[in-house]
Amino acid sequence: MRHKTLDVRGGNGSMTGRGSWEAVGAARYALLTTYRKDGTPVGVPVWLARNGQKIVIWTYAGSGKVNRIRRNPDVTLQICDTYGTRTTGEIVRGHATVQDAAVAKRTRAVVGRKYGLIGLAMIHASRYLRGADATVGLTIESV
Repeated sequence: MRHKTLDVRGGNGSMTGRGSWEAVGAARYALLTTYRKDGTPVGVPVWLARNGQKIVIWTYAGSGKVNRIRRNPDVTLQICDTYGTRTTGEIVRGHATVQDAAVAKRTRAVVGRKYGLIGLAMIHASRYLRGADATVGLTIESV
């Protein structure tokens, strides 16, 4: 899959207001933007769910976004369509962390519950095809 390269740094669309954060957390898809070593932003659409005041994401452990977050935890989120090609609403900034195994298990449950049968099917299929350790959870806190 080819990722969308964006220029969101220093843009005037950023907002960290609580209303925007809640709207992103309630959205079906969001464009998660992480940063390469050279600072180039890379956006990828993700499933997400709210867990209290935090946003959680379930993804593959070896994905580029996980590697980029381990290097630089600064991220942005913006509501988008399934493919990440159309964005709406405000860009919100966050600080991401890769969860340990126990917390990741809870994240799978929260995300699975939000996306219903399709979400649960995807989670179980990934565990069956790739194994339980092949996925991780990400926690994003508003900054």
